Amino acid sequence: MTPIRGVRRDVPYPSAVPNDETPNHRLRRLVVAVLAAFILVVVIGVPVAILAPVPKAEASVPAAAATTTPAAHPRFPSFGDGAIGAVGLPGVLARSGSQSPHSIASITKVVTMLVVLQRKPLTGAQEGPTITFTQRDVQIYQNVIADNGSNAPVSAGWKLTERQAIETTMLPSANNYAESLALWAYGSVPKYLTAARAFLKANGLTHTTLVDTNGLDPGDRSTPADLVALGKLAHANSVLAQIVSMATVTEPQIGLLTNTNELLGQAGVDGMKTGTTDQAGACLLFSAKVTVDGTPVELVGVILGAASHPQLDATVPGLLKSVAAGLHEVRLSSKAEPFATYHTKWGGTAKAIAAADQTVLVWSRQSVRRTTQVAEIRGGRKNERVGSVTFAVADRTVRVPLLLDRNVLAAPVWWRLTHPVR
Repeated sequence: MTPIRGVRRDVPYPSAVPNDETPNHRLRRLVVAVLAAFILVVVIGVPVAILAPVPKAEASVPAAAATTTPAAHPRFPSFGDGAIGAVGLPGVLARSGSQSPHSIASITKVVTMLVVLQRKPLTGAQEGPTITFTQRDVQIYQNVIADNGSNAPVSAGWKLTERQAIETTMLPSANNYAESLALWAYGSVPKYLTAARAFLKANGLTHTTLVDTNGLDPGDRSTPADLVALGKLAHANSVLAQIVSMATVTEPQIGLLTNTNELLGQAGVDGMKTGTTDQAGACLLFSAKVTVDGTPVELVGVILGAASHPQLDATVPGLLKSVAAGLHEVRLSSKAEPFATYHTKWGGTAKAIAAADQTVLVWSRQSVRRTTQVAEIRGGRKNERVGSVTFAVADRTVRVPLLLDRNVLAAPVWWRLTHPVR
């Protein structure tokens, strides 16, 4: 038999290729996959986990306890018309009797001195310009005597400083010196009255009417509320406030002068002006320093239309004591007092604390309402402002900033890596 050409009988036929991989091959593929995943995690997953936004800290704000102060019971006299207020609090605290305009007698001089000081201001211990009195001032003196008004002597050629002339006006209530000062400052009574009425309007004393410089005319009228506001203006003028607190003073040529306000030094009274005419009765615009919960408070009050000054004076200490008892110094916040607490998902905590001590003076029965607002944070630095706490008391609002009491870390790396999904 002839062999087939081109076929090698000594070469075996190839066996079939297996469908399953060898173990080594599978291991290599697994290692590659693990490495690829690891690279993806390191290159992509770690930055994403680190850079992805973290949850905001949760702020817990405790409920505010209600605060209500006790009611006041001011003891006004059974006679006359009156009102009382406190420096730093608006308007009047309490009132009694008629609140209609009433003749105010020499309380008028408080306006006159404020208007003179507006034109010829003094500060501190300044004596001011020297005033040389003339025959015109002597004639004013004689007219006041004829009207049976309180006065102080004057002669042509006498010289007093502005401060000395104001002292002579206010302490013995010298009507002639009030007019002489108004003429010295403004040139004439009509020009003074124009300035005085502008002063009253500018300060909201719209129920006060003046027709002269000293209160001898019963047409000088005001309401108790306006007079309390006037007293606050006088107290704010350091020169006038110091003068009306003096019990006595000795002036050149004139000699010793005594304050007509016999309550000075009693029950904290430190001013301000008496007034007496047949039409007005006995009147007193008074100021006094009282203590409320350890804090000094200046009260300003007025009583008009008493039968006599001894009758009026006897009622003022009791009125002051009752009003002081009706005032309350309420502490709203203490520095570093916490008003909210922050909690982070990664275990950090911080408090939102008050930036400062804050108190408020309140009168009679009042409720204090508190509202706390804090910002959403992920982290922050100590003393960073994160909100405020607002207190509403009567018609006033007091706002205190809130600060972080410590640093708050914005999520550490370990937490970011272990919480990629957030």
